[in-house]
Amino acid sequence: MARVALVTGGTRGIGAAISKALKAAGYNVAASYAGNDAAAEKFKADTGIPVYKWDVASFDACAEGVKKVEAELGPVDVLVNNAGITRDTAFHKMTLQQWNEVINTNLGSLFNMTRQVIEGMRARKFGRIISISSINGQKGQFGQVNYSAAKAGDIGFTKALAIENAKGGITVNVIAPGYINTEMVQAVPKDVLEKNVIPQIPVNRLGEPEEIARAVVFLAADEAGFITGSTLTINGGQYHA
Repeated sequence: MARVALVTGGTRGIGAAISKALKAAGYNVAASYAGNDAAAEKFKADTGIPVYKWDVASFDACAEGVKKVEAELGPVDVLVNNAGITRDTAFHKMTLQQWNEVINTNLGSLFNMTRQVIEGMRARKFGRIISISSINGQKGQFGQVNYSAAKAGDIGFTKALAIENAKGGITVNVIAPGYINTEMVQAVPKDVLEKNVIPQIPVNRLGEPEEIARAVVFLAADEAGFITGSTLTINGGQYHA
């Protein structure tokens, strides 16, 4: 039986690349998404990967969603916590809503999702939990106190959970991408990208979603059992944690 992999935010951007790469590697993949029905339906039609809609910021929605995935595909062996949002603004102008939305979606979701699968993984003595953090969770970024705090929290979550489950065949790792060529980054004005962002990247280009996906496939493998509690930094040499 193929292992079951669940990717949150799995129908667009980095998440879509991860979902496709896991499917190509032989996993039985489910992709969750929050709101863009048109993108999700197109992704499903193009890839044949089943899609499920729920808000990862809601514990109850995650419980219900994971239950549905496991009823249709089987127990989740690989969880990729990829879903994330931004609500950028300087901290002295930041609203409580902008803070809470980002913390709940980008950090709270790791609890909400992982809590649904961890007991099953422990019982079966196998699991792979891979969370997608960010370079800005490592170094900080202007206008992203909320995002940087959440993404740094993802790294702390990973380190502690890895220790708790190391003897049980479950690995917990985090990937910290730099600037990746997705819709989110493409929304940055072209002149800002060319003058301010790319010159900071030693390899002199944006990363591609597939480069993050390849790392997820590597960490998800049965053979990756000695890698846990690690932060894999993929940023073209821009920052060394």
